[in-house]
Amino acid sequence: MISYAKSYATIDIRTTNDIVTGRRKARALAAALGFGMADQTRLATAVSELARNVVEYAGSGSCEIIDASDAIFHCVTVIVQDNGPGIADIDSAMRDGFSTGGSLGAGLPGTRRLADSFMIESKPGLTRITISFSLRKESL
Repeated sequence: MISYAKSYATIDIRTTNDIVTGRRKARALAAALGFGMADQTRLATAVSELARNVVEYAGSGSCEIIDASDAIFHCVTVIVQDNGPGIADIDSAMRDGFSTGGSLGAGLPGTRRLADSFMIESKPGLTRITISFSLRKESL
């Protein structure tokens, strides 16, 4: 449960332009919270991968970017979800090189490695992936 969460932006994901908007807004929040360029890039890359999966496999969905900072950490949480067919085999989808769409199969496992936390749930009609990036506040 996120106790201090505050929605920063919600983007409808339908086109590649929406992917760019999602990554730009996630990066902007991370910059505003004091994340460095490397962490901003990790976050933007992760959002791109997840949003691209929405466009490619479900056609449409959404990306919510949340400031989940608390007294100890600055935290950006991103929830990407769609109402597509779902991921039939999550364990396989999380392995490098697995793809049902002819890609390199690096998106989901790569995103898991980039994020500080990664949760996935999927069934027909709903896939939801929640990722978080945290930065300890310097004043503590």
